Amino acid sequence: MHEPQSVPATPPTRRRFLKLTAVGAGAAGLAGAGALTGANQAAAVTSGLSTLTHPGVLHSLTDLNRIRSRVAAGTAPWTGAYTAFAADFFSSSSYVVAGGRATVTRGTSPESGNGELWYDCNAAYQNALMWYITQDTAHAYKALEIIKSWTNALRTINGADAELAAGIYGAKLAAAVEIMHYTGPAGSWSQSELDATVAMFQNVFVPLVNIYGDGGYGLMGLKGMMQIAVACNDLTLFNDAYNAFYTHNCCALTKLVQSGTGQCCESGRDQGHTQLILGSLAEICQTGWIQGLDLYGASGSLLLSGFEYTAKYNLGNTVAYDASFGRCDWHWSSIGSDGRGSFKPIYEMAYNHYVKRAGKSAPYTAQVASNLRPEGAPTQCDQPGFGTLLFSL
Repeated sequence: MHEPQSVPATPPTRRRFLKLTAVGAGAAGLAGAGALTGANQAAAVTSGLSTLTHPGVLHSLTDLNRIRSRVAAGTAPWTGAYTAFAADFFSSSSYVVAGGRATVTRGTSPESGNGELWYDCNAAYQNALMWYITQDTAHAYKALEIIKSWTNALRTINGADAELAAGIYGAKLAAAVEIMHYTGPAGSWSQSELDATVAMFQNVFVPLVNIYGDGGYGLMGLKGMMQIAVACNDLTLFNDAYNAFYTHNCCALTKLVQSGTGQCCESGRDQGHTQLILGSLAEICQTGWIQGLDLYGASGSLLLSGFEYTAKYNLGNTVAYDASFGRCDWHWSSIGSDGRGSFKPIYEMAYNHYVKRAGKSAPYTAQVASNLRPEGAPTQCDQPGFGTLLFSL
């Protein structure tokens, strides 16, 4: 794996592993991206990558080997965290597949297939991890059964929240696909089956997730696009998401987290959505790190400021609030108290990068991570969850 290089908010420099180039709308730097409408193509920045690293969605091969070796050695905190992970409903090789369905509807009544898809995405991801940790092929075949069932069936995601479904569920399904593609048992997945899964992502998910919208809503598409791009080994899609992370008018990093304070654009809404935004940004940064890109360090480690601000407030402390900072389409007059003190399983990923890997001070994030340890299951399909097992260094 590359050692990622530090980058500023609007990257102007060439580095060893990171070359960022301003290009025109039709320039070759985003060849083939003209059909993608989400990221401001006229002022695009590109990752500078010529290839993508695999496995490379949330977990590199080094990461997976670390998890497996620590569990096998009985090392804390991995062992207790693994016990909780292995006992989870979605980690069982006996999980009964809910899908696939031809149509998934989210956000419009009556919903159809929505619960089935996010259930199965969780189970595919967690069984893929269980396979690598235990080398029990029952888990590998369960993960592949789920992936193949949706590949063979899914044709449409629709409804008022179709973009959320495609982004959130697509990101987790991509993580499962990436593990199974590059580590699965020999002969368990034919090339034609793999090609069909890539086509499903490209035909069903990508047309929804590349329409990056406002605030957390837009970010879910951005997260999905980046994870799916890696799973599809598509550098054009990856660059589109990378560009949006830096430049999008309403869901770029600096539009989601306020420079200087760490206030989130939805801090005035409630703390659940605020933490969903921060956790999703961390997922993007984690995948970028594996690819050799230090998105964690963007804008002076702005994401860390976001984690610290939110952790501080949710631990019961007073924080300053700027009512002029919010989403493009809505600002809130005061900080949101709904969900205050209810912590999502997102803190280990940030803590382990910023404190243990980068050596930065993050007292409030560290306190929350310690309080949650071992970090538990995600909210529905919103996060990877189980960060003590999966992201401890």
